[in-house]
Amino acid sequence: MSPTTQHATERYLAEFQTFERDHPASMWLAGVRRRAIERFASLGFPTVRDEEWKYTDVTPVANLAVTPIFRANLNGDAARISGNLPFGDIAGHRLTFVNGHYSPELSHLETLPAGVTVSSLAAAFENQNEVVQEHFGKILDAENESFAALNTAFAQDGAFVQIPSNLQLETPLHLLFLTHGEGAPVSHPRNLVLAGDNSSVTLIETYASTGEGVYFTNAITEVIAGKNARVEHIKNQMESPKAFHIATLQIAASRDSWVRSHTVNFGGRIVRNNATAVMGDEGGEVTLNGLVVGKDAQHIDNHTTMDHAMPHCLSHEHYAHVLDDQSNGVFNGKIFVRLDAQKTDAKQSNRTLLLSRDAQINAKPQLEIFADDVKCTHGATIGQLDEDALFYLRARGIPEIAARNILIRAFANEVLDGIPVEDLRQKLEAMLLTRLS
Repeated sequence: MSPTTQHATERYLAEFQTFERDHPASMWLAGVRRRAIERFASLGFPTVRDEEWKYTDVTPVANLAVTPIFRANLNGDAARISGNLPFGDIAGHRLTFVNGHYSPELSHLETLPAGVTVSSLAAAFENQNEVVQEHFGKILDAENESFAALNTAFAQDGAFVQIPSNLQLETPLHLLFLTHGEGAPVSHPRNLVLAGDNSSVTLIETYASTGEGVYFTNAITEVIAGKNARVEHIKNQMESPKAFHIATLQIAASRDSWVRSHTVNFGGRIVRNNATAVMGDEGGEVTLNGLVVGKDAQHIDNHTTMDHAMPHCLSHEHYAHVLDDQSNGVFNGKIFVRLDAQKTDAKQSNRTLLLSRDAQINAKPQLEIFADDVKCTHGATIGQLDEDALFYLRARGIPEIAARNILIRAFANEVLDGIPVEDLRQKLEAMLLTRLS
């Protein structure tokens, strides 16, 4: 731990004392928070000397002033914000959080089927929900991950979703996290999603801001899929261009369950996405797809782990990077096959399109295989736009900029085409074109 990060760690430890005093919790939650802050004190902020953070320097994140976590005072802004919510017109249920706290005036929950629970995590904590206590943090590695420990220590609000067994939630559920107001707020959203046996749910998770200020979002989403459950997860990262965004997605896949997660990254100054999927029973299938569109001096890092713990499981992974200007991308994808995980079928692909001489990517595919009857493949490609394809389009009267956009859009659509919500997919395609312009 460097002197700089040591000082930053001490500031968070001091802030925790104030947080614990001002936000008392039940005995079990208070115990979870204290253990987490003790672990964070031991770990501190990671540095580039840590192998898992070799290409991502979080010193600017650590040095950000620790503004006390606060509820935004929307006052007269509520009506204006309500009319301009990201993806606000997509059909379905919506829970909106402002600066990490549930905002009922910006939320929209239609009548839910019997047995479905969709609420703020804060409400579930207050009600001492036994299901939350049973599952909260149980599949997460907060012992070795600094930001996961920090989030757990300051866990206060987020979304709690429970889909009962044998129920299919037909309309998407949108979790919208907005940062609003002046200053440099730090928020720690925490989401817990439980999909019962034979259930299905489509979850949209969006992070955005109402301005272009400096702030830090440290988010965690835990998804536990029961036997034969079907979970579609789409994350849209559209933070302020000056913001810092660190996020952890933890997936637990049960027997014959099927989980697909799509992550689209447009915003942020320094971004790190940690996605880990554990296939803990036979027949589980997990897909992790990601699209990164980087401009200016953005730094976007995706670390993924596919943990095949049991036999007869499948995993698919495809990440596409479009990097322009002086932007930087990082992709570290690990496929881990345990000793008894025979008949594993795992595929990983990472493709990068560099639009500028100054853009760069650090790609590190990893395979750790301890079983002998498996199919595991990985591939990484880095290149520029195909000059022959560009010439072909221009020879048919298409202007150069339009021709370039056609090729870039085709490249990005390898990920976007997999998003199952048509309205959302079309909006993301439009945002891509706007960003390219």
